[in-house]
Amino acid sequence: MNAPQTSPAAAPAAEAGNPKRRKALTALAAVVVIAGLGWGAYEWMVASHYEGTDNAYVQGNVIQITPQIGGTVMAIMADDTDFVKAGQPLVKLDPADVRVAYEQAEANLGQAVRQVRTLYANNGQFQAQIALRQADVSKANNDIARANDDLNRRLSLNGNGAVSKEELDHARAVLDTAKTQLAAAQAAVNAAKEQLVSNQSLTEGTSVEQHPMVQAAAGKLREAYLATQRAALPAPVDGYVAKRTVQLGQRVTAGTPMMSVVPLNQLWVDANFKEVQLRNIRIGQPVTLTADLYGKKVDYHGKVAGLGVGTGAAFALLPAQNATGNWIKVVQRVPVRIALDPQELTQNPLRVGLSMDVEVDITSQDGRMLADAPRDAAVTQTSVYHSQDEGADAEVARVISANGGSPAKLAAAKAASAAGKPLARAAAPQKLALAAVAH
Repeated sequence: MNAPQTSPAAAPAAEAGNPKRRKALTALAAVVVIAGLGWGAYEWMVASHYEGTDNAYVQGNVIQITPQIGGTVMAIMADDTDFVKAGQPLVKLDPADVRVAYEQAEANLGQAVRQVRTLYANNGQFQAQIALRQADVSKANNDIARANDDLNRRLSLNGNGAVSKEELDHARAVLDTAKTQLAAAQAAVNAAKEQLVSNQSLTEGTSVEQHPMVQAAAGKLREAYLATQRAALPAPVDGYVAKRTVQLGQRVTAGTPMMSVVPLNQLWVDANFKEVQLRNIRIGQPVTLTADLYGKKVDYHGKVAGLGVGTGAAFALLPAQNATGNWIKVVQRVPVRIALDPQELTQNPLRVGLSMDVEVDITSQDGRMLADAPRDAAVTQTSVYHSQDEGADAEVARVISANGGSPAKLAAAKAASAAGKPLARAAAPQKLALAAVAH
């Protein structure tokens, strides 16, 4: 067998192709090295200063509209997607029931005022009874003195036989009767004084308008007045109506959800970062966001407002139990709240639940990971309900005046109470009169 032989022409061709191959491999290696150096430089100088996630969603205050009283829905003044202003009526309930309750409370207040006035009038009646009983005591004293004189005169004549024994016994009987009448008159005086003291305990130190019975009835009238105002449900804030479920003729109770109002100028973003991404995130760091709704053309700018105190799994309805044996370790995520720029929200409105891409600039590490001081102002508030009871005091004063009370005293007491000053107690002339009678 002959050994294979290499062609003399092929050897120089192979040797001539090796330099090109080496050059190609060298160029490829150089590209890889340069790309690696570039990626490393970018990671060190740029990417390491940012943390990003696409697991982020727009959140907002979804304000439920619920009635404070029960009733039948008579009118619906707003529907889904409608814009409403704060204070605008959204739903109206049938006012018939609350009107009846108001009239009953009004009548009860008038009756209470008249009953209290009767208590004050009884003080004078009991004082007159004391004076009358004391007159009976004086008369009984005079009768005793007269009967005693008659008895002494007859006793002095008894030795001479000028007075019979029957006449002497009669004089003694008259004296005993007078003493009995005096004891009865004194008991009547004491009973009248006790009645006066008992009645004064219901009236002293206060006026008709500030009497507890009147105040209790006035409170019921204010409650009924508030119920009449709450028959119309106002919008607490400016916003858009969503999730309307109420229907005409529906019988609702206090707390029944009817619809929601969402103020789109009070939105924020909850970005769910992985555990390993949280180590460099601090409160106050700047954030750049984009929404799937507008794409990369619209950027939003915000700041980290706070970091959640637990993962989503920890607050789940059925949290994972590590000791059950069926738990699998997965990367957990913690919500980070991001406050948005209100001006940008006005120019490009967002909706609750939209997806967002979030990028946090973590260059500055000066901020805190957790808030260390309470807020110095309300997160959100409304003044819509403050004016609902403004007319209640005027109604109470009107009813008290119509039943013989003094609304001026009531207004002065209310002003003193609002100013934080102690109410000046009225003098108790009945108590002074009782002291004068006792002396």
